[in-house]
Amino acid sequence: MFSDVGPLELVTLVVLAVLLFGPNKLPEMIQNVAGFIQKVREFSESTKQEVRSELGPEFNDFEFEDLHPKTFVRKHLLDDGDLGLGEIRSALDPSGGFADVADAVRASAGDAGAGAVDAGRVPLTKAEQLEPAARSAFDPDAT
Repeated sequence: MFSDVGPLELVTLVVLAVLLFGPNKLPEMIQNVAGFIQKVREFSESTKQEVRSELGPEFNDFEFEDLHPKTFVRKHLLDDGDLGLGEIRSALDPSGGFADVADAVRASAGDAGAGAVDAGRVPLTKAEQLEPAARSAFDPDAT
């Protein structure tokens, strides 16, 4: 509940509580707040038990946390359940295809030797660029 409260904020809250309620009333206020929180928890648990008993025995495995939309989607849609979404997700994942292409390129480079690597190399300097006759024809309508 207070996972984002750091030590400095906690010390600030304690000092503020001592200043507001005083050192004499502070233990009494802490007991009152703790008692209130305990009553709210008991009320919540009794309400959950009442709802479970009213639903019947077919809902014995029912959890109220499953009603949260994020949990509901994760449990019913994203897990590999009856819908087969795991297969769809793996089919749409491009990482497997990239690995296959990389393996094929490595295999073809290994079979052909170093000459195949040089033949597929792109010239990076002006001296290595292709002659104008070897370039493809420019099509102004295509652009």
